[in-house]
Amino acid sequence: MKNLTIGLISLVYLALFSMQSAHAHCQIPCGIYDDHARVQSMLEDAATVAKSIKLINELAGKTDAQSQNQLVRWVMNKEKHAQNVISAISDYFLTQRVKAKQEDYKDRLVKHHAVIVAAMQAKQNADEKFATTLTESIEALAPYYPAEHKH
Repeated sequence: MKNLTIGLISLVYLALFSMQSAHAHCQIPCGIYDDHARVQSMLEDAATVAKSIKLINELAGKTDAQSQNQLVRWVMNKEKHAQNVISAISDYFLTQRVKAKQEDYKDRLVKHHAVIVAAMQAKQNADEKFATTLTESIEALAPYYPAEHKH
């Protein structure tokens, strides 16, 4: 009985602490989600990716411990913010805002996919052109999500 209790506690602990939190919001019709604000947030993430890449390049080749520490932190920061963009597109926009019934559905799919690809490439590279492409791909979505339209 004691082993069963320990096993169940371990299982519950594993389940609770291995769950990833979902940041998609609004997968129910709550009506408060601001699409334009999400685009602006993705642009902030893209700006952070760009700054991270700039600083990664400035720190590259430096061998002192502080520079190496900062380099790792900027790489992690770049990864996190590029992933934020991927999550916003896949968990929110592609699941809830791009719909097969839209007349320009294929164009929307292409543009949203381009953002995901650009974010993935920004994660994989330290060249500023990838940050620029990410920003431009997000800006291409802005006309779909004007400031005055909320869900």
